[in-house]
Amino acid sequence: MTTAYWMVLVAAILPIVFAGLSKAGAERFDNRAPRAWLSRQEGWRQRANWAQQNGYEAFPPFAAAVIIAHQLDAAQGLVNGLALAFIAFRIAYGVCYIGDWHLLRSLAWLGGLACVIGLFIAAA
Repeated sequence: MTTAYWMVLVAAILPIVFAGLSKAGAERFDNRAPRAWLSRQEGWRQRANWAQQNGYEAFPPFAAAVIIAHQLDAAQGLVNGLALAFIAFRIAYGVCYIGDWHLLRSLAWLGGLACVIGLFIAAA
C-alpha cells in the first residue's frame, strides 16, 4: 500500500482525534446524547468539535483525489508528497482551530485544498 493510501486512513481517523479532544477531561460528558452535549460546549471544546466536523467534510474530496491519482498513474512521489502535505495542513488546521488562530486556520484550510487540487492536476 502506498504512503498516500495510508494518509487516507489517517485522514479518516483525524476527526475522531479532534472529537476525543473536545471530550477530554470534561465533567459530566453525556455519552447517551453526545451531539447534544457537544452543541452546548464553548471555547476550545466547541472549536475542537468544529474541527472534527470540518475533518469529515474535507475527507471525501481528499480520498477521491488520492484514488483518482492512483488510478490514472500519477507520479507516485508527487501523490505521496501531496497526501502527506494534506495531512500536515489538516493537523495544523485543527491545532489552529482549537487555539482560536482564525487567520492561520484559514491558511491551513487553503493549503489542504491546494493539495487536493494538486492531486487532481497530477492525475490529469
